Amino acid sequence: MYIEKVNSPQDIKELNINELNVLADEIRTGVLNRVSIHGGHVGPNLGFTEATVAMHYVFDAPRDKFVFDVSHQVYPHKMLTGRKDGFLKVDDMNAISGYSSPRENSEYDLFEVGHTSTSVALASGLQAARDLLGEKYNIVVVLGDGSLSGGEAFEGLNVAAEAGTNFIVLFNDNGMSIAENHGGMYKSLASLRESNGESSNNIFRALGFDYMYVEAGNDIEKLVEAFRKVKDIDHPIVVHLHTEKGHGYQPAVKDKEAWHWSVPFDLKTGKPKVTGSGESFTDLLGQYLVKKAELDDKLLVVQSAVPAMSGLSKERREALGKHYVDVGIAEEEAVALISGAAKAGAHPVWGTPATFMQRTYDQLCQDLAVNGNPAVINVLGASIYGMNDFTHICFFDIPMFSHIPNLVYLAPTTWEEFIAMEDWAIAQDKFSVALRVPCAVVHSDEDYPTDYSQLNKFQVTHRGSKVAVIAAGGFYQKGEAVLKLLADEGINATLINPRYLTGVDEQLLDELKRDHQLIATLEDGSLDGGFGERIARYYGPTDMKVLNFGVKKALYDRYDVNDLLRDNHLTETQIVADIKTVLA
Repeated sequence: MYIEKVNSPQDIKELNINELNVLADEIRTGVLNRVSIHGGHVGPNLGFTEATVAMHYVFDAPRDKFVFDVSHQVYPHKMLTGRKDGFLKVDDMNAISGYSSPRENSEYDLFEVGHTSTSVALASGLQAARDLLGEKYNIVVVLGDGSLSGGEAFEGLNVAAEAGTNFIVLFNDNGMSIAENHGGMYKSLASLRESNGESSNNIFRALGFDYMYVEAGNDIEKLVEAFRKVKDIDHPIVVHLHTEKGHGYQPAVKDKEAWHWSVPFDLKTGKPKVTGSGESFTDLLGQYLVKKAELDDKLLVVQSAVPAMSGLSKERREALGKHYVDVGIAEEEAVALISGAAKAGAHPVWGTPATFMQRTYDQLCQDLAVNGNPAVINVLGASIYGMNDFTHICFFDIPMFSHIPNLVYLAPTTWEEFIAMEDWAIAQDKFSVALRVPCAVVHSDEDYPTDYSQLNKFQVTHRGSKVAVIAAGGFYQKGEAVLKLLADEGINATLINPRYLTGVDEQLLDELKRDHQLIATLEDGSLDGGFGERIARYYGPTDMKVLNFGVKKALYDRYDVNDLLRDNHLTETQIVADIKTVLA
């Protein structure tokens, strides 16, 4: 095997084309080995394997700088830059992340990258510094066609083109984002593919770039030839590569959307090794949205390139018909769109993972909340039980959303409460509303309210004394467990479902002062700026003691949930012990 002898890109410089093809096959085998055992991004990495081999063969990393967008396609790069054991050896897989990461002590990865449309903008900074300092090296950007829908990509292209110096964009065009691409510019890309790059409808030339087209984007010989032509070029150029997502693994080629990312699977059959048991909140949400569209002519379901996260399979998207809009990877556009749609009388609902909503803070404030338009946002995966990669942490949403004036942030505790809140949010016309969608399906036979317009009214679900536990959203069930343990200790505590994360129930909090000594807040998120701190601030001038339970502010990478719970004193026994200590 060639890959066993490759510890850096220098080790492939003397190989011939036939040997490079063998190496690419070995890398593909390594990628499939990792994702079938460990899970990860399948289609993007398989589709960019040959291009990665050609990049490292022609260019001279780390002197030449590579910047990957999203880094969904970074696995082959890692295998060629000293990290192949993370793909070939099971015991070493956990040491390697699924994204570009200088924290892996690699001089070949310049940035932590896990969000889309960032590569060109980051690389434009390298360009500016290189030119300022009078240095000479190639800047090579990997940009996917799906990522082109993000505004930051256009901002970076605009700046890099004006600089006018060496800047090479390898545009990886496989005709797909995570699902299908959406947006008018994709007609331009299609015309370029269909004309072998000759169409006058060329978005890159319009932006000020030179342009080259490579139809055979999975042919190493063609790629090496093209890259040699642009190496050391003295101006910005886009090399448009037509690749195949999932190339070399038939299941991933046949169903590109399903194989963008996968849990561990059997290589021969493509079937998951472990299937989920029980109900999926994602699947229930997709069913709900389709059913809701049948009942509400004004419903507009908006997605930003990750429809599967809202349970919207291709069949469900087709069933929604005119009720469905996908803006591509453009969350800022999504927020502005739902604000405009609400203003015009539609009932828009947008959902995406909390980590991607971090890009929309200005739009949430200015485009939506300032205007007071009654759009609905489903904040997905907002939990320590959600995604846990360094760049994809989803539990910083409460500090972000709850401090925006004119935005109501709700925290349902069960599926039935979520439906009650969502139905109200869609039908009402007074507030911009976000809902922190639970990760786990918990059912209840409680008769939930149908009107949440009287804001910040908490719900007391069990009345006791001495200790009150205010357990928000997905941690409500943890609050129930804490109450049982406290009861075993002879403490009949109060349990409160706050429902609202954007305010406090002053009347209730004042009432608790009569017969309670301690308030414990539980939230599935960051302590700093979180819900609990709002409660503590309210009680600040009083004798009431307050304990806030949540996650300390840090950037966690691929954490073990049980370790995270223990380290932050979030197990039920730790919470009870801390409560008893304060009472004592």
